Amino acid sequence: MTVVDPDHLDTKHKEARRAVWFTRINKADAWFSVLGLAWLTPLLKAAAGDNPRGQMRDVWRLLGVPLLSIIVFLMLWATLAPRVVTSLGAIPGPVAVWEQAKELNADAIDKRAKAAMFHERLDQRNARLIEAGRADEVKQIAYTGAPSYYDQIWTSIKTVFFGFLVASVVAIPLGIAAGLSPTANAALNPLIQIFKPVSPLAWLPIVTMVVSAVYATNDGMFSKSFLVSAITVTLCSLWPTLINTALGVASIDRDLISVSRVLKMGPYAKITKLVLPSALPLIFTGLRLSLGVGWMVLIAAEMLAQNPGLGKFVWDEFQNGSSQSLARIIVAVLTIGIIGFLLDRVMYAMQSFFTFSAQR
Repeated sequence: MTVVDPDHLDTKHKEARRAVWFTRINKADAWFSVLGLAWLTPLLKAAAGDNPRGQMRDVWRLLGVPLLSIIVFLMLWATLAPRVVTSLGAIPGPVAVWEQAKELNADAIDKRAKAAMFHERLDQRNARLIEAGRADEVKQIAYTGAPSYYDQIWTSIKTVFFGFLVASVVAIPLGIAAGLSPTANAALNPLIQIFKPVSPLAWLPIVTMVVSAVYATNDGMFSKSFLVSAITVTLCSLWPTLINTALGVASIDRDLISVSRVLKMGPYAKITKLVLPSALPLIFTGLRLSLGVGWMVLIAAEMLAQNPGLGKFVWDEFQNGSSQSLARIIVAVLTIGIIGFLLDRVMYAMQSFFTFSAQR
């Protein structure tokens, strides 16, 4: 009769659990990287007992070094900013900027409360008219108060996504056509080379005049200012997606194209089952670049055209010229940078998800 050592069984169970734990950590690592939390992987591995000293070195590299660089930047900012004096006073340091950020938040809460009070009074008025049998006098009146800081952020995000989506709808099919057909590539290449370098500052007056001529009234689904900003974003951001899509499609293995001919795949099946999965990484690289370009273009367009959004907020504060204006402009600059980073993370997450789905 064979005697089984309980300690040996316990060791095998621990090793099996540890293997399962590391498998889960490795699977989660891809999403940690997408979310900017790559430092969690070595931290979890260290907690599981996998070379703790080496893993903590990775934690320091992935988390400690970036945090240290931010601290050094804030210290340099706080030290050097008071020495630079402008017509509006000294450049505000981190503390002054943080105070203005809190003020903008408080102002947004106050404006939201005023808007809620306005709508509540309007509903009460309409209810009284209905009770009095005067339903024909009921009106839905739009709130015309000044937008809050958060409202302007949301306006900019909506505008850039609308322009980016239109650009993607135009650029991806054209890129696929250019990648598959040398004739289409020859036709599109001169237009790309001519219009790609054009600045948004040059497009803006043309777009403004065209929208004003075609969109005579402001009663439609979109306001004129929204369309001007969104179309300017579209015209400037479609080129990276178009070029990368064409490059991705053109670089597909020719053997795969030959297989599609042998299988007598139709154009739709060829594009959806062969072209898009193979070109997906480069397509998403173009989309990420386009969204970044669109976000930069939008801020400039809003500043110049005085369309609602973060760009207009920056310009209004610059024109205001108060002692708080510089700090508020810096708050907006940091907001623009953080939103740009988050938009890129969103696109990177979508790229990882679709690439993973295409490979399954």
